[in-house]
Amino acid sequence: MAAPSTDTARKPDATRPAAPARAGRRVRNPLGIFGALSHVALLVWAILIVGPILWTFLSSFKTNTEIFGDAITLPASFGWDAWGRAWEKAHIGQYMLNTVFVVACSTAGTMLLGSMAAYVLARYTFPGNRFIYFLFVSGMTFPVFLALVPLFFVVRNLGLIDTHFGLILVYIAYSLPFTVFFLSAFFKTLPTSVAEAAMMDGCSHTRTFFQIMVPMARPGLISITIFNILGQWNQYLLPIVLLSGNVEDKWLITQGVANISTSAGYEADWPGLFAALSMAIIPVMIIYIIFQRQIQSGLTSGAVK
Repeated sequence: MAAPSTDTARKPDATRPAAPARAGRRVRNPLGIFGALSHVALLVWAILIVGPILWTFLSSFKTNTEIFGDAITLPASFGWDAWGRAWEKAHIGQYMLNTVFVVACSTAGTMLLGSMAAYVLARYTFPGNRFIYFLFVSGMTFPVFLALVPLFFVVRNLGLIDTHFGLILVYIAYSLPFTVFFLSAFFKTLPTSVAEAAMMDGCSHTRTFFQIMVPMARPGLISITIFNILGQWNQYLLPIVLLSGNVEDKWLITQGVANISTSAGYEADWPGLFAALSMAIIPVMIIYIIFQRQIQSGLTSGAVK
């Protein structure tokens, strides 16, 4: 018997679905023209921010003649003379150490008191809860310069004028409203089941807060800590009011930078001034670069829980 032919045409399987025809349509950009405009706006904003910072760094290596000449030219030589004058003659190094001490102490106090107050206001119900919360929030609407005169007399009557301790207390007081406002909203997003389980296991309110809730609120705590550091590092009005010229060795870096431009008169050391500004910018920039992911996660985690 002859073998069946193998070259017979195979019929396509009727049950197999036909391959879908590839559409020649282009995938539309969901953002459209508004997305393009937003990217252009962000680019312009980045140039407006990065441009002055870059110009400040470059000007610290120029001479007075080069600074007042063509602004976009590079310095003739990259010397560190202006940085040395700012560090030694203008005492920027000492002012920076004073600033680090004051900001570290005030930020630690702000986060300790602010986190505890925000946790209680967010998780516990008691008479006057909303009144105390709105009292904290109202502190954000009060401009700092309106309270400078009464603040000066209050600090002087306490015997804390021209001291770092008095300045630290004022920093804490002015940083608490935003800290409580931010963290109270963040603590409300945390699950209550974990805290209830800890209380059933015998944890006290204090232990539950420090060992259970604080680690869970770590993204929010890091974010508000960075904001407090940036705000207190760049503060100028409060130090100039509470630390007079009689205690120049206790000045902060903002006072030292301002003193460079005012003490020399017509012989101002502009390269030294820009070098001092660069020294004040670098620590803040490093902190933000290191913790930028934590800041972003802290700002967005409350919205997705």
